[in-house]
Amino acid sequence: MEIILLGIYSCFVWLIFFKFKLLPWNIVSQVIVITLPVIFLTALILLLNVVAPSSHDVRVVNYYVQVIPQVTGRVIEVPVEANRPVKKGDVLFKIDPAPFLDMVNQLEGKVAELKAKLIDSQSKEKEMIEQQKITKSRIASVEAGLALANRRVKQYGELAAKGAGRLFDVEQAETNKIALDADLDGALGRDATLTQQLSARTETGELAEIAAARAALDGAEAQLSNARWQLTQTTMFAPADGTVINLQLRPGQFVNATPFKPALVLMENEQMVLALYHQNELRQIEAGNEAEIALATYPGRIIKCRVDSIVWAQGQGQLPWSGNIPDSGYAPNPEGRFAVLLETDGKDKDIFLAAGAHGMGAVYTNSGKMVHILRKVILRVGTKIDWLILKLH
Repeated sequence: MEIILLGIYSCFVWLIFFKFKLLPWNIVSQVIVITLPVIFLTALILLLNVVAPSSHDVRVVNYYVQVIPQVTGRVIEVPVEANRPVKKGDVLFKIDPAPFLDMVNQLEGKVAELKAKLIDSQSKEKEMIEQQKITKSRIASVEAGLALANRRVKQYGELAAKGAGRLFDVEQAETNKIALDADLDGALGRDATLTQQLSARTETGELAEIAAARAALDGAEAQLSNARWQLTQTTMFAPADGTVINLQLRPGQFVNATPFKPALVLMENEQMVLALYHQNELRQIEAGNEAEIALATYPGRIIKCRVDSIVWAQGQGQLPWSGNIPDSGYAPNPEGRFAVLLETDGKDKDIFLAAGAHGMGAVYTNSGKMVHILRKVILRVGTKIDWLILKLH
């Protein structure tokens, strides 16, 4: 654009001083003719860099998902193809589910066994409570019979001593009393045993045996739930729409649930367009400003955009996490740049942008709109160069 302006200016100089000779061509006019365009172009470019700042580092960046299996096993199927689009929910690969299915079946059997044991423990508690009721009734009955037997022994003894009773009746009454004493001792022992068993309870009031059975069941059910989850993880699905670029996973390969070793990488369709600017170029840029970019993948084409936001952060704004005092270095670091996040707009909203595409662009702020046309011309002239393939082979 500067060359075009200089060319137009040169034509006017030629017409004024040489063609029509409207002004004399002397030292004064020569100095004016030379210094005027220098001052004008310098002021114009400085103004243009403020109201319509340009960037020669525009990048298209895609999101990437490292697909890491949650379980370890041997791959039996890889239905996706390299560099072919996949939809969210498509199967990426499958791990042999046999060992995980065996574990599920084993734990299902264990859970069923522990459920039966819990039910049995609960039934035993009810049975012991009923037995204790019967035992207490038996104790009351035996105590009543024992009281009667004691009276009979005393009565028959008094009669026998007076010669009014038989010695056999006394012996019979004493035998009945001894039998009842034995029955009472047995009933009291049984009641004590049942009381001790029923008194072994947890803080929640549950019988210890039942609590232990329930805890064992809960642990087995948790293991079963985890085993079922692991079984579902033997099939890995695409987390988003995208493309698997570097697919080296093959059936028969062994994959590990290791965070630093993905089985494959999915490039999502969602992407960002970033234009990098120096700090003093951002003072007029605001969200919603019109922007244009030109990528080498589309020679000669201007892609319309809007400013989404400015990423007010960069790596130089973060100190490394360490227990040491940060090293300030012997020389100042080069100035870092800030990213301006753009989004395609208008008829270019759904245009395909290759991940990693590089180009240039400009943002048109709300100030100096009269000179925006110059930046647009410069951008359009610059993108024509992308048609040239500068190789000697």
